[in-house]
Amino acid sequence: MADLALVVRRTIRAPADHLFALWTEPRHLTAWWGPAHVTCPEAQVDLRVGGAYRLANRLPDGSTVWIHGEFLEIERPRRLVYTWVVGDVAVYGAPTRVTVRFEPRPEGAEVVVVHERIADEATRDSHQAGWRGCLEGLQALAEAAG
Repeated sequence: MADLALVVRRTIRAPADHLFALWTEPRHLTAWWGPAHVTCPEAQVDLRVGGAYRLANRLPDGSTVWIHGEFLEIERPRRLVYTWVVGDVAVYGAPTRVTVRFEPRPEGAEVVVVHERIADEATRDSHQAGWRGCLEGLQALAEAAG
């Protein structure tokens, strides 16, 4: 089993605290979460260390895959660390780990996603494309609000 990681980053014209809220509040997550052609009809977030989250990913074929995990670290509004499980652990394997940083920049904030403990290159590549799509959606929502 490999122990691969990926890093995806995007600078967004919005303050870090606003981006943190968009990332952690269910009413916002359902507006932007998911790469192209994937929607998030339901999001549940218990934002505390040890708290759980669940994100419904509705795929183009109409099926839904749940992403879920547990918050390991929360440094509001700069950093989140949580476990990441796609669907059933028995089917998709052990949890991986995601760290999201919201780093202030003169033009807004840079969002940096580090996804670690990925089992193989195909999964890493799929997650990298997914994270890029998610950051596009986050940027579109954040910058549309002004």
